[in-house]
Amino acid sequence: MRRIGLAVVLAVSILIALLLVSGPHLSDSQPATKIPRIGLLFVPSESFIAELVQVFRQGLRELGWVEGRTVAIESRYAEGLVDRLPRLAAELVALQVDVIVTADSPAINAAARATTTIPIVFAAAGDPVAAGHVSSLARPGGNITGLSLLATELSPKRLQLLKEAAPRATRLAILFNPQDPSMVRRVQEAQAAAQALGMATVPLPVRAPGDFEGAFAVMIREHADCLLTVVDGLTIRNSKRIVDFVAANRIPAAYEIRDFVERGGLLSYGPKPRENYRRAAAYVDKLLRGAKPADLPVEQPTKFELVINLKTAKALGLTIPQSILVRADEVIQ
Repeated sequence: MRRIGLAVVLAVSILIALLLVSGPHLSDSQPATKIPRIGLLFVPSESFIAELVQVFRQGLRELGWVEGRTVAIESRYAEGLVDRLPRLAAELVALQVDVIVTADSPAINAAARATTTIPIVFAAAGDPVAAGHVSSLARPGGNITGLSLLATELSPKRLQLLKEAAPRATRLAILFNPQDPSMVRRVQEAQAAAQALGMATVPLPVRAPGDFEGAFAVMIREHADCLLTVVDGLTIRNSKRIVDFVAANRIPAAYEIRDFVERGGLLSYGPKPRENYRRAAAYVDKLLRGAKPADLPVEQPTKFELVINLKTAKALGLTIPQSILVRADEVIQ
């Protein structure tokens, strides 16, 4: 009996020693908890869109997502080269990201062609229905949803402001990228609004950086005396060229976003891009918690800003009416 007792004690001791030795290794061999991955896919360079991406990241933090701990972010930037988008979208799909965040029709389309199952959130789409990204705003359908810029609906308002600021203008040039169906619809809406204001229109399609000089030449030849720029990745990347040209030729211009006005453009009216990217984080939060993109209606902006550059107005010989100045959210002196 004494031998049996000693044998039991010895066996228990050996077992405890083995557990102490092997325990850490067993725990090390177990897989780490998988955290969700968010894929970012954008047309511009990282530096160009850095501020808006930072707003998106801050929105995630406010919702409890800590990068590197509770969520991972994989970023892909096309550096302005649209033909890179299919490859970059395929890379994100291969990484098995849980959601793709993007903006602008070329990037949205590239993501949509790369996957029909991974949820896609667009932080900014000019006219997502006209572009074919979603079936309707209320019922997006499929795997895509996000935030609209109301770009088409705001065209008449921009032209009204431009006409008030430059009442003698009668021939409106419209600079746009015709490769995006939503851009074409925005041009059509702007043309209708211009006609209602008694203005003739001069459409200026641009598909690549090399097209701008030709478009500028048409503006001069057709005696266009004001300009509306329809914003997409191409026109944003060439914003300095556009602003410099109209300044040199003393042509008043209206824009959809404030970036052009900060560079020296006359006026802009539209939603606040930062707000869209902050709200995009809320969409991602819902999707990572189990929501389906088809069940999340496309959100339309509710906050808009009118920005006026008085220095530019003075250079153009324009006196901005007080009726516009009192409505301005910001006046650049």
